[in-house]
Amino acid sequence: MPTQSPTPPLRLGILSTAKIARLFAAGVRSSATLTVAAVASRDPAKAEQFAHEMMIPRHYGSYEDLLADPEIDAIYNPLPNSLHAEWSIRAAAAHKHVLCEKPLAVSAAQARAMFAEAERNGIYLVEGYPYRAQPQTLKLQELLDSGALGPVQMLQAGFGFTMNNETNIRMAPALGGGALLDVGVYPVSLARMVAKQRPSRVTAWAQWTNTGVDRTLVGTIEFPGGLLAQIAGSFATHVYRQALIAGPGGVIQTTFINHPTAANPPVLHFRHGSADAPVEVIELPATNGFLAEAESFARLVRGGWSQWTGATPAESIDIMLTLEALLESAHSGKPVTIAAP
Repeated sequence: MPTQSPTPPLRLGILSTAKIARLFAAGVRSSATLTVAAVASRDPAKAEQFAHEMMIPRHYGSYEDLLADPEIDAIYNPLPNSLHAEWSIRAAAAHKHVLCEKPLAVSAAQARAMFAEAERNGIYLVEGYPYRAQPQTLKLQELLDSGALGPVQMLQAGFGFTMNNETNIRMAPALGGGALLDVGVYPVSLARMVAKQRPSRVTAWAQWTNTGVDRTLVGTIEFPGGLLAQIAGSFATHVYRQALIAGPGGVIQTTFINHPTAANPPVLHFRHGSADAPVEVIELPATNGFLAEAESFARLVRGGWSQWTGATPAESIDIMLTLEALLESAHSGKPVTIAAP
């Protein structure tokens, strides 16, 4: 009986030589299900140096040349936020599957246009949240789906670190900068994952940088099912990333991190039953978040949506609607209603 040949690895191209592209390439190097086959930069010398250092076989001095390569199956898009829509749409038009960094876009209109182009060309487009592929988050979802907390009533989640360099692209309004779109998007995505529905209304407050983007933003997100979520994103705090999820049956605390370390291991603190019940510490295995996410993406391309652990297109559109509404509320000082699907 003839042996069945193994499925060849998904051949991935990277649009950019930025720091996050380097971390991604290093993180996925051990994968047997995908391989980084090419990298592109608008600076040919940077592309060549990146390819040499990261042991990538091909490099291009333009994004267009990479998209034209028939031996590339998919694209990882870690460009500045303001360029996510343009180059993800171009990749979809070139029939490349797309793993796009968060936030998917800088507006819900852009996000919808991106998914429309992906559907038109029969390719998969997804937004990258490495924490969604971590065993820690998969266990969290399992507990929530089992009804361990009962109907979730309250969620508090935040992510912050200190950044004072106002020349950093994260501080540039034209590039989609600001704390909400950089780190606040993570608690927003977690709230949408837990609620499993589009929010109905948000209220937000912010402190602003001299460049005009939010340095710290906190907000309340209301969901039709009754969940109230308090989220925060900041460029003005010590590094932290924590979430608390509570219902009548129990409470879960999680770091929902992208890349667990020995100093910050992937654990869930779960208390249920009586008020004085002990906290159960659930330890989970750790993996590189880029690797777990990219392998889930490869399975998606080969096997369909049931293989993807991350945000669905509907979730990504809802996340973008929420981000837009939070920024509008922070600017206006008034609550903002989000239209039902």
